[in-house]
Amino acid sequence: MKPTIAIFLHHPECSEDCVNGMTEALGAHYTIKTFGVDECSAETFVGIDIVAFPGGIGDAGSYDTFFRRKAQNAVADYVANGGRYLGICMGAYWAGGHYFDLLDGVDAVQYIKQPTSDIKRSYGTVASVMWDNTPENIFFYDGCALVGDSSKFETVATYANGDAMAIIQNRVGIIGCHPESLEYWYESPYQYIDRYWHHGAHHKLLLGFVDQLMNK
Repeated sequence: MKPTIAIFLHHPECSEDCVNGMTEALGAHYTIKTFGVDECSAETFVGIDIVAFPGGIGDAGSYDTFFRRKAQNAVADYVANGGRYLGICMGAYWAGGHYFDLLDGVDAVQYIKQPTSDIKRSYGTVASVMWDNTPENIFFYDGCALVGDSSKFETVATYANGDAMAIIQNRVGIIGCHPESLEYWYESPYQYIDRYWHHGAHHKLLLGFVDQLMNK
């Protein structure tokens, strides 16, 4: 039986595009379910192996309009009791101390605000990263850097300036970029990055990351 991932869907902040990309990347190896704002509860998470929060268009501060105390506690309790959390872009921010508060000694901050960032504004582009010591150009839209005590997490990928881009800490895996990106993401209005379409290679990176998280 395939492990089950429950992905939060609330378009556009946690968008259908990102859910579709995650489903394409992971669906052959994992059973994918989606849940919405009203279903963010302990009951929804019964029998779920990984709870995932994707990215989309919006501000991480919109968190407060989605997750009241019971919903926040349901996610935190799920992880505390042995569940796994996967966050990509928006979902990575939400793992931080101002939101679900799942991380220890590390926080998710805007990469574009880091003093040595090579991307200085919020727009759809690709970020130059090192993923398991291999250079990649991965779709990026105002994703986070993971800053803090690097001895407390495993770094899977870094940005050009050395900041962590993808990490696993215990049963929490977070990614600032979008390895789930689909081919049409590289078309209008972002056709200037069409040469960076990865032909599914980044889906394999995401699958490997999730498999690694699943083994925690």
